[in-house]
Amino acid sequence: MQSALFLYAADRARHSHFRRVVLYLNPMNRAVSAFLAKHNFIRHIDIDSVIDALLYDMNSGLHGQKVYQDMIRTYSNPPENPASDKSVIVIDAGGTNFRSCLVSFNEQGKASIDFLEKTKMPGVAKALSRSDFFDEIASNIEHLKDKAESIGFCFSYPMEITDDGDGILIRFTKEVNAPEVVGCRIGETLKKTLEARGWKKLRRVTLLNDTVAALLAGAATPDAGKKYSSYIGLILGTGLNAAYIQPKMPDVKDFAKQIVVCESGKFGAIVCSDFDDALDAKTLSPGKYRTEKQCSGGYLGDVAFEALKAAAEEGLFGKACAKRILALSALSLVEADAFLHAPYSTNASLGALAAESASDEDYDRIFQLLDAVMERSARYAAAILAACVIQSGEGKNASRPVCILCNGSTYFKTHMLARRVHGYLEEALTKERDLYWEIISRENDITLGAAIAGLIEE
Repeated sequence: MQSALFLYAADRARHSHFRRVVLYLNPMNRAVSAFLAKHNFIRHIDIDSVIDALLYDMNSGLHGQKVYQDMIRTYSNPPENPASDKSVIVIDAGGTNFRSCLVSFNEQGKASIDFLEKTKMPGVAKALSRSDFFDEIASNIEHLKDKAESIGFCFSYPMEITDDGDGILIRFTKEVNAPEVVGCRIGETLKKTLEARGWKKLRRVTLLNDTVAALLAGAATPDAGKKYSSYIGLILGTGLNAAYIQPKMPDVKDFAKQIVVCESGKFGAIVCSDFDDALDAKTLSPGKYRTEKQCSGGYLGDVAFEALKAAAEEGLFGKACAKRILALSALSLVEADAFLHAPYSTNASLGALAAESASDEDYDRIFQLLDAVMERSARYAAAILAACVIQSGEGKNASRPVCILCNGSTYFKTHMLARRVHGYLEEALTKERDLYWEIISRENDITLGAAIAGLIEE
């Protein structure tokens, strides 16, 4: 932990140097850069420093030390053979939505999805007791009653995975409010709840994280003629997390090669700005998930809003524009991203506000502030992926790169984010470390990965 913090102390020293040279910037950028520096916002974090800090934390966690990331063992690997002639019920409990369906594999291993339904994630709209939480899940999947013997349950929250495929909830994230569920065996409790409601055929409930589902989907759906040396799953949507395949560790007792879930959003050896601290104080988990709160879609709009408000209060904008910004009650990532994609469009709230009150200089400063928040997210995402590639020990052969399956609307839709991640990885992995990788996406990836997990023990 001390080494990780030392790396960031060095990074902050570089940041102090940045403050000294700010006067040499383009005059249009100077005020924004000075404002960000004043509030301890590092505009361009050093990715290599973050990678080193992450690797230190990951290795320490794998060796049983107390660290930021949980480094959760899954006791599983991608199956060697494709599923065929089988069906499995799939549940996907994500940050906002709750999805359920039946996935069937034909004799050739091709998957079909039926009876798909989507509703809200239990515990987001209101606080729930343990029994109410599982009753809501049971009600949400009543349409799938006895359609298969197994359930693949993608439960996208920190869990301790047991060797029988169940999951014990460590804590909720993404503002889910059901504290009595913490500590219980999710699969076992759901199975009992369903049986009490008359389910007859259910034999097994397998728990997995959405990052594991993404990883499994990447492993199960290679393009024709492709071979990969390893697999990574990244989620950058409402939340942030990654999973990778950790090789056997001879110096760690009973540690075989297996998928490891990092809980990357918990990483805390990072510099937090005044805007991050202001947002953090308003969440259900102050002081925790500091990387997730700087990167994921559940928080990026709020961080940008804190920055805009502070800039308006401190005179970075003209009086008319500042007044309109201070009158805003909130700013979503969708609205912030709409401005970045089309600053002079009036179809979104921030663009309409600027059209009525902003000067050309105001437009540019709003854009720079929002872009700084999004660009920082891309740098952290790239650092997390680079650390996972390095930790996997693979990617040394250009013809067999590491396959990275990325999932999440924040990653794919946020202005310039995916493009920047790709560029930062090219520099940090390929040019600096001679490691090879490929980012892919797949339709229905989480659903497919959860189905595969539900059948691994069959």
